[in-house]
Amino acid sequence: MNKEITQPPTATRQFSVQLSATRRGARLARLLAVQQLQSWGCEHANVSHVVAELAANAVMHGRVQGRDFRLRLLMTPGVIRVELIDARSDRAPVRRHRNEDEPAAEGGRGLLIISGLADRWGVSSGPPPCKTVWAELDLPTHAPRHNPPAP
Repeated sequence: MNKEITQPPTATRQFSVQLSATRRGARLARLLAVQQLQSWGCEHANVSHVVAELAANAVMHGRVQGRDFRLRLLMTPGVIRVELIDARSDRAPVRRHRNEDEPAAEGGRGLLIISGLADRWGVSSGPPPCKTVWAELDLPTHAPRHNPPAP
């Protein structure tokens, strides 16, 4: 039997945009993500925060003069995946855990915020010379509404 026929189709929605690796581009990434999610009928408040943090990191740590970054959103049943592709595969983010004994720093909290908001996140390399920093957020599942029995 053909497995393609027996597998249920999965609805995937995709959005991708290339933006300048500037603060303005990072701000525009967040605004476009919010607008796209609204057009899909999906309101997940944490996604805009994740996009803002990842875009800021792409601009600050993944910037190469004259190269842009790309925002990609993928929505499948139950999950929203945010991907930021930048031009610096040689500068991959490092997972850190906040040490209570360390003095508070002005920066360096972006990935801690991502860890708190996203259900999963990671880094993949390629296509050369790029890297992709991604985060996945599980969509809430709603129990079916049942009408109360008529009196």
